[in-house]
Amino acid sequence: MISKNKVKLIKNLSQKKFRDETNLFVAEGTKLVLDLASSFQCSLLVATTNWLNENKKTNANEVIEVDSAGLKKISNQQSPQGVLAVFCKQTYTWEVEELKNRLSLALDDVQDPGNLGTIIRVADWFGISDIFCSEHSADTYNPKTVQASMGALARVKVHSVNLSEFLQNCKNKVTIYGTFMDGENIYSKTLAQNGIIVMGNEGNGISTEVDGLINERLLIPNYPAGQLTSESLNVGVATALVCAEFRRTGK
Repeated sequence: MISKNKVKLIKNLSQKKFRDETNLFVAEGTKLVLDLASSFQCSLLVATTNWLNENKKTNANEVIEVDSAGLKKISNQQSPQGVLAVFCKQTYTWEVEELKNRLSLALDDVQDPGNLGTIIRVADWFGISDIFCSEHSADTYNPKTVQASMGALARVKVHSVNLSEFLQNCKNKVTIYGTFMDGENIYSKTLAQNGIIVMGNEGNGISTEVDGLINERLLIPNYPAGQLTSESLNVGVATALVCAEFRRTGK
């Protein structure tokens, strides 16, 4: 049986303000919960009897056993998958010197939580361990972000930074790439294995302030050249294409 206070806690964690105050966030579903449990401290685990019997090694500060109706009462999903967990958020440190030898992503006000979650998943797939988000980007621990990341948050470190200051500090030590409509065709460009790739806002692209800090301007061309197509790509799709090309040709 889950108490009213615990129900209230879980419901309140849908709000960023409350997530920031408590330093907690929610995840649902077996794969997601088990992946995150390897890297995040689990404060509360709410699960059905069957789920607990099948996953006895899952560690949590508190475990509450519920039936399917009880789980549905607190779930954000149409069809709950047997488990909901409350995890403690994490913050990470970084040094510019460390970034010189790796490929990283920077997000300039990416607003949609689903897009952010997809980008975290893309980063995980392509072996990118750090994403630097501007202060006005979507919240890393929004339930939609967490769900869309599909457990990649266990392996990808997401940092919230003043993006202009961050890039200014990196500018003379790390190559900073950005995607633009007037950039150089990424498929004919010599790309490095290391650097920072900046992806812009869904509607406005890369801001003027950040634009001035970018060393290399890239274009993902449409095909065939000159034919009328969609105005732009979804930022998650664009990130996947750019990361794939860096990994395919990076020298």
